[in-house]
Amino acid sequence: MSKVKLTVTESRCRSGYLKTGDTFLVEDLCPPICHELWHAAYPMVCVLQNGGSLDCGGGRAYHFDVACPDGGRVRLHGEAVGEEEAC
Repeated sequence: MSKVKLTVTESRCRSGYLKTGDTFLVEDLCPPICHELWHAAYPMVCVLQNGGSLDCGGGRAYHFDVACPDGGRVRLHGEAVGEEEAC
């Protein structure tokens, strides 16, 4: 299973837990982020962990950006580790 690196690109987290620049390497367990944000990111993480790619305009990509469902207070950038970007 591939690894996915998550980077916090913006944080106005209500709890103050996540800070801009924080990174997490997702292997087989959920990283220490809130359930709501994980729920938004997980489908794309799962695709990348299993060797897939994601829609990216007219092409395919091995990365994604996702925002917290709480008004976008936290934004993550996810990328497959060791994969080339296709878009």
